[in-house]
Amino acid sequence: MKTLAAQVITPEDLLKHWQGHRALTRRVIEAFPEKDFFEFSIGGMRPFSKLVDELLAIAAPALKGIVNRDSKPYTEGTEKLIFKAQYLEKWDESTAEIDKYWQQLSVEDFGETFNLFGQYEFPIIHNVFYFIDNEVHHRGQGYVYLRALEIEPPFFWER
Repeated sequence: MKTLAAQVITPEDLLKHWQGHRALTRRVIEAFPEKDFFEFSIGGMRPFSKLVDELLAIAAPALKGIVNRDSKPYTEGTEKLIFKAQYLEKWDESTAEIDKYWQQLSVEDFGETFNLFGQYEFPIIHNVFYFIDNEVHHRGQGYVYLRALEIEPPFFWER
């Protein structure tokens, strides 16, 4: 186990930061017209619904795996959602799960190595940064889609 020499951010503040990103991504989902959420794409990129499928398959399931030290393989889209409202409901459920599992982590856990999905062996803190970075990346794609649809996306700083 690695010992942290200095704590730059508290786990509570990191969770607040992550949940701020999740709240913003939720508003991006809401901004999409129903049909375009499932069908619109640019340059061969996946529709935003498929990007959200990925985000839902990573955040809460991965955090649960970390807490339980269970490195089950990654699976995406096992539940067929057909309405944007279903995605928003799953998003809210996932957000609550993140809060639940986050409370089960200690500061020391963040320095421990974990083999996420049986594929990515990194310190837990790096996995958490990946969850956030991946969401920001895909939300950026959503912003491009919304702009192309001539829809003003939410301000990125309003988290």
